[in-house]
Amino acid sequence: MSTLTVPGARLHYEVRGSGPLVVLAGAPMNADAFAPVADLLAADHTVVTTDPRGINRSPLDDPGQDSTPELRADDLARLITHVDAGPAAVFGSSGGAVTVLALVQSRPELVRTAIAHEPPFYALLDDREQLTAQNEDIIATYRSGDAIGAWKKFMEMTRIDLPDGMIEQMFGGDRDPQALADERRWFDHELRGTAYWEPDLAALRAAASRLVIGIGEDSTGQHCDRTSRALAGALGIEPVLFPGDHTGFVSDPERFALRLRSVLE
Repeated sequence: MSTLTVPGARLHYEVRGSGPLVVLAGAPMNADAFAPVADLLAADHTVVTTDPRGINRSPLDDPGQDSTPELRADDLARLITHVDAGPAAVFGSSGGAVTVLALVQSRPELVRTAIAHEPPFYALLDDREQLTAQNEDIIATYRSGDAIGAWKKFMEMTRIDLPDGMIEQMFGGDRDPQALADERRWFDHELRGTAYWEPDLAALRAAASRLVIGIGEDSTGQHCDRTSRALAGALGIEPVLFPGDHTGFVSDPERFALRLRSVLE
């Protein structure tokens, strides 16, 4: 475990194993979410995980700074350069997938293979204006103090069905202060930047031979299934299925690592 000072922040990062460099990135998910997969890949790869700026162990100089894919991509570029084992295969999920896409656009020479797993941005969807309005309502609901209501609206918008009472169980009652701080930062300073990001399709098409769009096998019909397929269609590439849903690397790390290794090879 180490810390890298970058403009405006200090990044917590972890390095495992030896071999070709693989970076696993989330947003707002931190390094802990990827630890089981990282441990498995470290048998034959150098694996880097990190807390994105402003989340968990990566503090900001200005806590009010918004998190954008471009800022996070610059952080990854600096991290890859610092580790000095690149170019890297970079896997990003959710907001981390948007980070990876921004990295491919800005610093393609640092990326050997880019895997964008379920990027959630709206720009390529026909109903993006409706989604933007829903997103603003979700943020306003959270800021009013109704976290449970905000999460219920978020799950409805993203078309994720959870058992009755699960949202209250996950996001109600006494919670870890750090988890609450990360949640608040995501709603206040990160959700907009990720969801409203607009890709440079020409730049991504130029890197299409090194780009993989990943979708969870169990994500059919969900928001990120739609966004991922829209991006793959715009780039003229076929998406690749991974085990599980939006967080398959958490629920089934063994199968996920096997699939990820096969893609990397």
